[in-house]
Amino acid sequence: MVLLLAGIAFTVFVAVRRVYKFLFGSNKQYDKGYKEQWFGREPEPDDKSSQDKTIHPFKINVPDEVLTDLKERLERTRLEDPVEESRFLYGFNPNTMRDIVAYWKKDYQWRKHEEELNQFPHFKTRIEGIDVHFIHVKPSVSDGIKIIPLMMIHGWPGSIVEFVKIIPILTTPRPDRDFVFELICPSIPGYGFSESAHRSGCNGRAVARMFVTLMERLGHNKFYVQGGDWGSYISTLIARYYAPRVKGLHVNMFFVNPRTLWERVKVFLVAMFPFLVPEAEYKMFFPLKKRVKELLEESAYFHMNSTKPDTVGCGMADSPAGMAGYLLEKIPVCTNPEYLNLPDGGITKKFTLDQLLTNVMVYWVNNNATAAARFYKENMNDVMRGKHERYPVTVPSAVAVFPYEVLMMPRLLMTQQFQNMISYNLMPKGGHFAAWEEPELLSNDVYQFVSKAEKIV
Repeated sequence: MVLLLAGIAFTVFVAVRRVYKFLFGSNKQYDKGYKEQWFGREPEPDDKSSQDKTIHPFKINVPDEVLTDLKERLERTRLEDPVEESRFLYGFNPNTMRDIVAYWKKDYQWRKHEEELNQFPHFKTRIEGIDVHFIHVKPSVSDGIKIIPLMMIHGWPGSIVEFVKIIPILTTPRPDRDFVFELICPSIPGYGFSESAHRSGCNGRAVARMFVTLMERLGHNKFYVQGGDWGSYISTLIARYYAPRVKGLHVNMFFVNPRTLWERVKVFLVAMFPFLVPEAEYKMFFPLKKRVKELLEESAYFHMNSTKPDTVGCGMADSPAGMAGYLLEKIPVCTNPEYLNLPDGGITKKFTLDQLLTNVMVYWVNNNATAAARFYKENMNDVMRGKHERYPVTVPSAVAVFPYEVLMMPRLLMTQQFQNMISYNLMPKGGHFAAWEEPELLSNDVYQFVSKAEKIV
């Protein structure tokens, strides 16, 4: 009896303490995120304001020796045979990887795709001790067409390659719109051509701050931001903490941990009473048991990246086939989970091998697949504890719901966090890599959202 009373008293104490901290607690842990940090290899300078803030043009030009080394490693690829009828249900099928390696060695031409990437203007600038890479495309417009700055942020296992098809669409004026976008597509530090952080702590909160700094250097004090995967997380953090800078937020993945009791109760109520939300919305998150099963079966990478990224990184950094398998294994489940039952995982149903390998190459030639995986570990404390959900998003917001997106919720379960949601649209097709898979659908949704938001702001 004494233990029971003690347990009740402790539970009440914890609940009261949390309420007190929520209402009156210090914001120091969040305020810290506003201050610049230092992630450079060299020692932190006494005066960080003295660092070079110049924006330098950048051209992708991978050294020949890197490509020669890649070919030699591909020649030595060693794979174990799969069990019969395993398809993609055991992970990336080794037989399919043999076909990919053969194509990679003989037919894939990096220089061709390097040139395609270089059709866009690339730049680098030093922020908090590391070089941040970004694509910056300014549209050519006639009089009367307004230019609106838009930052688009990629995720994992993607890169700026995701945006190759959507950039021309968003930066070309439309006859039915009086505006067009000036597009800024940064590479997350540790991804692609952005330098990796050399010190711990480069999480989503830090990257959000760095990307706001980038926009300031480009002369944009107010802008729109869009993202999927980690890009949705980072862009939402920008909207949470830098609301005066953000004209609007558009995401194609909902990255949030229900924090309050009411948010959790709503999840329970919707799970128990499906009629509370439209049927199409209910199916994408419920029945809960089925969704939890899918997440458990497909989230091994998440646990590995979040706990031991350097371990899996040893294999990815040494073996191009290993890196390709780890990154491309998410293609089937993120485009259509039914593809897992196909012998080749259906990996070329939405993408060509050239497109897939170009994305892998962006990781390989920069040797930063390990750094990209570390981004999970850097963020897990905040994500699992729902730290940032304390600050709801108040800027005009939009959600594009693609049917095969893994992390998404019915509108009813989003409104407590997105308190000014002016657009929530169910897309007819597509999955996790929206900008890459369905650039027309995503760009149309972005255009309609900004048209609404411009009338508000």
